[in-house]
Amino acid sequence: MKILIFDTSEMATSRAAQQIIDRVAAHPDCVLGLATGGTMPPVYRHLTNAHLAGSVDFASVTTFNLDEYVGLTPDHPCSYHHFMAQELFDATDFDRSQTHIPMGNAPDPEAEAKRYDAKIQAAGAIDLQLLGIGTNGHIGFNEPTSSFGSRTRIKTLTKATRSANQRYFSDGEEPPRYAITVGIQTILESRDIVLLATGESKAPAVATMIEGALSASCPATALQLHPATTIILDQDAASQLKLREYYFQVHPNGQETPIV
Repeated sequence: MKILIFDTSEMATSRAAQQIIDRVAAHPDCVLGLATGGTMPPVYRHLTNAHLAGSVDFASVTTFNLDEYVGLTPDHPCSYHHFMAQELFDATDFDRSQTHIPMGNAPDPEAEAKRYDAKIQAAGAIDLQLLGIGTNGHIGFNEPTSSFGSRTRIKTLTKATRSANQRYFSDGEEPPRYAITVGIQTILESRDIVLLATGESKAPAVATMIEGALSASCPATALQLHPATTIILDQDAASQLKLREYYFQVHPNGQETPIV
């Protein structure tokens, strides 16, 4: 893992967005894995602003989102189809025929999960996967006890995850109990992974992910097995790292240092 620690959440978010912009600039027809959740809108604003400024062109990019709630139609205001349209796709030049999100309202969700995983494989896997992390260590909707060998499938969401997402739903509307999520093995097959975490609430999960033992109780520890993962943090999210000073020594202010 490469651990980059920035003074502010804004600086960390900017760096994560720049990783994506640089990949698209170098490989205009790349395959991106995209994420949702409260950490991602600022990232997508950076991408949108870069596009509007003429700094990046997304027209040839293929995207695969990590997950979708089972039972929600694409036009539901809390669906991830709606989230991605609102936060990124409608304001940029992504070819919508090349943007992929699981169909939460598919008649057979298990068949939809298998179809979706096969589509990722047919695209040649993900070139760069963007991730967030839940306070319980989940990546995508791979909740604790998820197998490191899992592929895209249906997951039962924990009470903590549903409670955290309740704020996005209308009063009296319960968040769905199930989601289609890209599995951990599928994520690990990505060529590069960028995980962004900001805020003090993420600090315990971040510390376990980076410095804890491999364990299905914290699914994000699986990223220790990936050869090209970059973890981008602000100071609050990094606050419980025991080797924080060492990470800062290796990459002061989140920058690369020459080997001399």
